[in-house]
Amino acid sequence: MSATESKGQPQRFAVAGVPMRDLLAAGEAAALISTPPRPPEPEFSERAPAHREAA
Repeated sequence: MSATESKGQPQRFAVAGVPMRDLLAAGEAAALISTPPRPPEPEFSERAPAHREAA
């Protein structure tokens, strides 16, 4: 058993000196990277004509 375990004090995992803004930005970046890209939109076989003739 280590000295910190024998005293019964909880270990702290927070990193001192890192602004909350940077932690939130890192979380957002991780979410963007880990999210898979959306599948492409299905192609429609019948598209509207690009140019209509005047009546």
